Amino acid sequence: MTAELYRDPWGIPHLRAGSALELAHAQGRTTAVDRAWQLEVERHRSRGTSAAFLGAGEASWDVFARRARLDDTARRCFTTLERRDPETAAWVVRYVDGVNEGLPEGARRTPEFARTGLVPGRWEPWTPLGVWLATHILFAGFPAKLWREEVVRRLGAEAVGLFATDGPGTSGSNGWLVTGERTATGRPVIAGDPHRFIEEPGVYQQIHLSCPEFDVVGLAVPGVPGIAHFAHTGTVAWAITNAMADYQDLYRERLRRTGNGGQDLEALDPDGRWRAVTRHLETVEVAGGAPVEVEVIETARGPVVIGGSDADQASGEDQGSGEDQESREGHGAVPEGPEGADGRGAVGPVSLRYPPRVTGDLGFSALLPLLRAREVADVDRAFDLWAEPVNVVQAADTAGGVLHRVAGRVPVRGRDNRTRIVAAWEPGHEWRGWHETPYGTVEDGIAVMANQRGPATPLGVEFAPPHRAARIRELLTSRTAWPAPDMAAVHMDTHLASAAPLLDHLAALDGLTPRAAALRDRLLLWDRRMEADSTGAAAYAAVRTGVVRRLAAHPVLAVLADPPAYPEVLRPWLALLPRVGFALENLLRAEELYGIDRADLVRAAVEEAAARPLGVWGDSHRLAPWRALTGDAYEEPGLAGDHDCVLCTSAVPGVGDLSARGPAARYVWDLADRDNSLWVVPFGASGVPGSAHHRDQLPLWLRGELVPVSTDRNRLTREPSPVPHDTPAAVRDHEENHDH
Repeated sequence: MTAELYRDPWGIPHLRAGSALELAHAQGRTTAVDRAWQLEVERHRSRGTSAAFLGAGEASWDVFARRARLDDTARRCFTTLERRDPETAAWVVRYVDGVNEGLPEGARRTPEFARTGLVPGRWEPWTPLGVWLATHILFAGFPAKLWREEVVRRLGAEAVGLFATDGPGTSGSNGWLVTGERTATGRPVIAGDPHRFIEEPGVYQQIHLSCPEFDVVGLAVPGVPGIAHFAHTGTVAWAITNAMADYQDLYRERLRRTGNGGQDLEALDPDGRWRAVTRHLETVEVAGGAPVEVEVIETARGPVVIGGSDADQASGEDQGSGEDQESREGHGAVPEGPEGADGRGAVGPVSLRYPPRVTGDLGFSALLPLLRAREVADVDRAFDLWAEPVNVVQAADTAGGVLHRVAGRVPVRGRDNRTRIVAAWEPGHEWRGWHETPYGTVEDGIAVMANQRGPATPLGVEFAPPHRAARIRELLTSRTAWPAPDMAAVHMDTHLASAAPLLDHLAALDGLTPRAAALRDRLLLWDRRMEADSTGAAAYAAVRTGVVRRLAAHPVLAVLADPPAYPEVLRPWLALLPRVGFALENLLRAEELYGIDRADLVRAAVEEAAARPLGVWGDSHRLAPWRALTGDAYEEPGLAGDHDCVLCTSAVPGVGDLSARGPAARYVWDLADRDNSLWVVPFGASGVPGSAHHRDQLPLWLRGELVPVSTDRNRLTREPSPVPHDTPAAVRDHEENHDH
């Protein structure tokens, strides 16, 4: 049969085909028509070519993508997939065929192509794997190890724990499973919301995929076939949250030049031998700017992502034995790099070791089994094949089965690997296999995962504070007969438990001016809810900002404000103000903080806040979505919520109140009846600006309302079947010669 495309009233695509291969083709084509610009941006980001049409602001990412060898890793993983799982490889190829067929039409509909002069390029079989890898390469937060290095160097190892909390560089989620004993229907409900950077178009695509083998609704990642993270097959549903596992390592490398005019390199391995490494040069083109030459180096540990052949080498005790030193001098050791313009010096070289690069497996073999799942045992077996990123999975089926587990590959290695940069030439830092899968429990009919310590605790180092998880459990235990639609109220809860330490400091203050004392008294009576129309929330945020900025400016902590010259793409993890802002609870509760008079800082902050007019929280706490191309004029709305609320619309305390990260989707999967399930995304189903479904879900998302999941074709509108066509030769020739 020819694939059929239906739309519901929100423009969400419902696809029906005669086979899984036909359906993959239809999914790729429909996604390309709806979201051509988004797909091409993601393809270029995976290849490290986005600056060629987006400009210098994307050059740092492109350099990282080249040095981390994302596109090459995607090719390697697809080759493995072809060998081990040819069925899934063929399915991915059909999706890619559909994308290539739909891109010309999608590009004609989307104004960004004309604005940038970008011509759609050709997707390769491994491009979906590259998109997946580029989307998740920073999920494990390996740059946090750079931050810990600086904290240890400047303040000592005991200070690391003060800053151990998640921040805007970490993608989290809320997720909960309620068994039938706590629902109105007697069947389980799964609900939650993934927290990601809010992008327009959105990072999740609502979609319905149907063929004789399976019938699944869920949230797909545009550019990747199937539905991996959040789905309902009719008899079983599942969802994930970030496990906060640590599965990427950084190694400080020793390199030396050898033959070929000093162009060939060797690295010192743990067995004391120098071994050849690969090295070549690539060029990142930059629209409106000079091209950037990229040195791509890979050692036995992995690709070098910081520093290079001209970077500073280790000094002092890190230089090793005198024999090693003589060996380096005798064979042209790489010299120390020049001081940077800011006096901080060059950095590195540091290599990154991450599982898909090591194994050649990105876990795509899980995707088809997930679509075919009928019960939790099927979901469990499918997630045994999962690789990246490492997630906590919750699943339930119509028979009452439940599942709570971790999925993904985490290497077994020493503690130092998990917390710091380790020396590549020292023994004991090798990977020694993979951790076994941890399973969680369902207590009192409830399982909650909000990136806090839980089943993934043995696999991670830093986790989210427990506030969101504790609040969700508190709300869920407040009743025993939950109807699925009522779960929307849990999504929107704005109670801020992490406000307690600052309010405790305020309560202990004396000697305030009358105006500041009045503000203090108002805050002590505040209900601690970060509602958009709350004057108390705005006042709390103003005082919090003042405290964070004063703490960061204190000489004890200010030494962390000037880290080494790491690549720009990694600097958000090293910025002091966000680190202090997200660790404020720990910093205020610590028994002693290097002699810092915290009461004095809080007093100054409340006096400052009291001296200026304060509105409501939504005045400054506004949505700030990322768009690949700036220039679209939208008056973005004010928001409720905050970083530690269940309604996790993250501001960055001390930096600003705008929210760039929050619920990238919300879902409620009802196992009693799939068509009683609900979902919503921040904007809409279409990636075409100005279309009817580009931003039509935003008002609902703001109010906490959800869109019904509808799989009844009698309630859908059928679109004419797409006519297959080839890309015109003239366009194809242009693409081959001008593919940025």
